[in-house]
Amino acid sequence: MVFGEKKNGEYNDREGVYFIPIVDNRVAVVKTPKGYFFIGGGIEDGETDEACILRECLEETGRSARVGKFVGSAETYTEHPVLGLFHPIQRYYLGELLEAVDTPKEEDHELVWVEYGNLKGKMFAEMQNWALEEGIKNATDYTN
Repeated sequence: MVFGEKKNGEYNDREGVYFIPIVDNRVAVVKTPKGYFFIGGGIEDGETDEACILRECLEETGRSARVGKFVGSAETYTEHPVLGLFHPIQRYYLGELLEAVDTPKEEDHELVWVEYGNLKGKMFAEMQNWALEEGIKNATDYTN
C-alpha cells in the first residue's frame, strides 16, 4: 500500500519493520509524546526482519518477543521537518510479546495495551492505521 504523493526530488528512504501483538482484541503499542506507534523501527545493516523486531522490542519495551505471521507492507511519501523528502518503507508482523528481560532503553516510549476500538484511526502514521486494520483481520493466527 502506498500513501502520500511523490514529489520531484530525492527522497531519504528508510526501511523499517514493525510488530503488532494482539491479545483479546487489545493491541500492544508504544505511546510517545508524539502519539501511538507500533513496536519497531529501522533495519540496521545486515539485519533480518525478525532480528530487527527482537532488537527494537527489547530497546522499546524491555521484553522479548515471538515474531509470527507477516501482515503486509506499506510506504509513504512525505516531508520530514529534519530529513526533508522522506520515504519510509515498513513491513508489519503479528506475534507475541513475551516476558520482561531488561529495562527499556527508550525513556519516552511507554508500552500500553489498547483496545482495538480505542486505537482505530489513532496511530501516529496513516500507514500504521492501515497496518492495524490488516493486523486485526489476520489476528486469529499469530504464527506462520
